[in-house]
Amino acid sequence: MTNAASVFSRPPLADCIPDLVTFSRGEKKATLFIRNGTLVNVVSGEILPDMCVAVVGTRIAYVGPYMEEMIDDSTRVIDANGKYIAPGLLDGHCHIESSMLSVTQFANAVLPLGTTGGFFDAHEISNVLGLPGLRIMLDEARQTPMAAYMQVASCVPSTNSTFETAGAEFGPAEVAEALSWGPDMIALGEVMNFPGVVYGDPKMIGEIQATLRAGKVVDGHYTWPSNDPRLSAYAAAGVSGDHECVTKEDVANRVRLGMYAKMRRGSAWHDVAATIKAHTEQGLDSRRMMLVSDDRICDSLKEEGHMNFIVRHAISQGVKPVTAFQMATLNTAERFGVARDVGSVTPGTIADIILLDGNLADVNVVMTIARGEVVAENGTMTVELAAFHYPDYAINSVKLTPELTPASFHIQTPNQFGTIKTRVAMVRENHVETEEIFADVPVKDGLLAITPESTLCKMAIFERHGKTGGSAIGIVGNVGFDQPAAIAMTVAHDCHNVLVIGNDDEQMARAANAVIGMQGGIAVASSGNDLVELPLRLAGLMSTEPYETVVEQSMAISRALASAGCTMNYAFMTLSLLALVVIPTLHISDTGLIRISDAGFEKVSLFVE
Repeated sequence: MTNAASVFSRPPLADCIPDLVTFSRGEKKATLFIRNGTLVNVVSGEILPDMCVAVVGTRIAYVGPYMEEMIDDSTRVIDANGKYIAPGLLDGHCHIESSMLSVTQFANAVLPLGTTGGFFDAHEISNVLGLPGLRIMLDEARQTPMAAYMQVASCVPSTNSTFETAGAEFGPAEVAEALSWGPDMIALGEVMNFPGVVYGDPKMIGEIQATLRAGKVVDGHYTWPSNDPRLSAYAAAGVSGDHECVTKEDVANRVRLGMYAKMRRGSAWHDVAATIKAHTEQGLDSRRMMLVSDDRICDSLKEEGHMNFIVRHAISQGVKPVTAFQMATLNTAERFGVARDVGSVTPGTIADIILLDGNLADVNVVMTIARGEVVAENGTMTVELAAFHYPDYAINSVKLTPELTPASFHIQTPNQFGTIKTRVAMVRENHVETEEIFADVPVKDGLLAITPESTLCKMAIFERHGKTGGSAIGIVGNVGFDQPAAIAMTVAHDCHNVLVIGNDDEQMARAANAVIGMQGGIAVASSGNDLVELPLRLAGLMSTEPYETVVEQSMAISRALASAGCTMNYAFMTLSLLALVVIPTLHISDTGLIRISDAGFEKVSLFVE
């Protein structure tokens, strides 16, 4: 492994033109030359044999048949005989924070898998640390070989302070400032407050206007029915791409309105199989369809992969391989207006290239080239990325003391005994939304009686940004705990307050105090067992440890949950969304239970009259 430069530069095309045309005249030799490969041409939709690619510095200077005069002894020559040459994969909608890895460690995880770039919405850290948090993500990304394009979080908080308390607040002025930081500040992140857009909220409209005036694009997050005429209003307001597609009709309705439809395969949300049918069954043109990850925990990066896995999955659903590659390269680059730089293997673009072995449909990446340099081979990084220094405020962001007691989780009821009709949020495996049901829950001595036998859990949340000190408590179903157990976490989308889920007040206090004491992270507590912990010091969201260490700790959390009876696929990710009030139907924040309906957001009571 070689040491990498502290900053990987990606000079603009205008600065590279003299070298590229000098090469074309034969007065300069290629710095990197790939020969004898089969090119996946995502522009023409062809698979072309016996092709070569010449790179000068960071950009591609030539694509075509072999030309011996393009190289000399100083050229690094790569023989791609029997291999495919394809553009590096791009993730069109991703929250790095969801991996629980720092940006550097995320790059270490995904570059060997063929992901050379992405469009990253850092709204998790922005909700905790504000613009300084976003700046940390941008500056760290610039130290990696990835083409890391950052989006300004549109919803900090995701709704407003009436419904939840975040660590910061963004408006049009903050959006305009962040978009001025450089060309790699690419867009306004997913506009989750879609009711605010449709009904003319000045803050949301102002943020979109600031983005469009900066010449950038706006990403969406729309969960009302896609056949609702309000989707047209959302699109008319400038929102031109959306990842909340869960059916083929959702994709079709967005594409027909000129939007880019993003088809998601996260760790715990599996939407590609259903949404891809808009192309495979309905025959819609695929060029405004994109494959994205949204949220992939570090475990699934290790066990399944990243964009390589998602492209492979799309192919298995009946998509032609070259079309699937388009959905993860060119389509994505065109959506964000950067196809001149990334998304294809064509002259003038940055040399972000992958080599694949075996059958193309297997998406078996054996080499990753980023900005003209080989950075990974056979699943292993070949360059060592520099460490990034985090300021103290970023790693000490939990403004609570570990003083919670079992009584902190008691739920008082109007009656002393019997049962009471209670509102319950039912989680769904591999889905982001919850279902609202009503259950008759036992009452004992004036307290709601939640036990392992009841199959229900309490969910409590505590404001941790040092602002209101607010807290709320509700009931959740389908968690699966079959013994006294609890999980606590500071990963609680999107305000990332302290979320605690459990069926035993003592275990809930135990897990919550552990998370507070380690300045953020995840802890699982169960009767008679040691605590299982995953420290996430960076904003309470990301680990400062190496990728491999975080994977081991995350898997230990999953094992502890399964041992307590919670066996959902990547259960932690599903549970972390119980605080995301912009997702249907019933969720919790530090201000109470929040339901989203056709009318927008509303607070609802725990007990039903």
